[in-house]
Amino acid sequence: MNRLLSVSNLVVSVEQKEILHGVNLTVDRGQLHVIMGKNGSGKSSLAYTLMGHPGYTITGGAIEFCGQTINTLSPDKRATLGMFLAMQNPVEIEGVVYKDFLRQAYNALYDGTPRQLRLKEFNVLLKEKLALLSMDESFIQRSVNVGFSGGEKKRAEMLQLLILQPALAILDELDSGLDRDALKIVCRQLKQLQKVCPEMSFIIITHNPSIVQLLDLDAVHLVQDGVIVRSGDAALIEQLDKYGFEESSQR
Repeated sequence: MNRLLSVSNLVVSVEQKEILHGVNLTVDRGQLHVIMGKNGSGKSSLAYTLMGHPGYTITGGAIEFCGQTINTLSPDKRATLGMFLAMQNPVEIEGVVYKDFLRQAYNALYDGTPRQLRLKEFNVLLKEKLALLSMDESFIQRSVNVGFSGGEKKRAEMLQLLILQPALAILDELDSGLDRDALKIVCRQLKQLQKVCPEMSFIIITHNPSIVQLLDLDAVHLVQDGVIVRSGDAALIEQLDKYGFEESSQR
């Protein structure tokens, strides 16, 4: 068994209104899953719940990650276990240089262990990862996400993943704000991540079927009204393209 994440009959409420109604999902190590559905179907709500957002209350079911139930764990504890959420609209942090942000995040992850790195050691690591993603060093001299284009924000997230190497990366609306060319670059970097970190798993949240054509995936899940109503392989994308979300959920 190489199970990383297991979501069983998950029921979630926001301000006492139920929004997820019994979600079931399993992800093994090294897999890439795509979760699709219309706007408002519950995709992002599932992502935020997995990461432990305090506004989302679990009222039923369980989330097991890395062999333990994490229903009550705070977001920072989940991050320490190896869970990462890339949000649709990353926060801009004026005055915080991106390379300093990355070093703080890395050392916080390995607090109290020999894996923490001094500045010189971290710079060596950072240059190595930039080269793997074909990114210029000038990129990391800027304030975090300030003035970044949509494509630059997503590429910055790919760099974070390569530095932090979580067990599970949840990418909410990976294609948000990207034109076709920028999306191709980000998906190419994602494939490079899969090659360099074969044990890393991914959940990609999207409502855009075309993104899947650029990725090597293991499973596709269709969410409707707070429930995963269908799961399958890449062939399910063809049905979504042909029939749309509503009709595909009934086939």
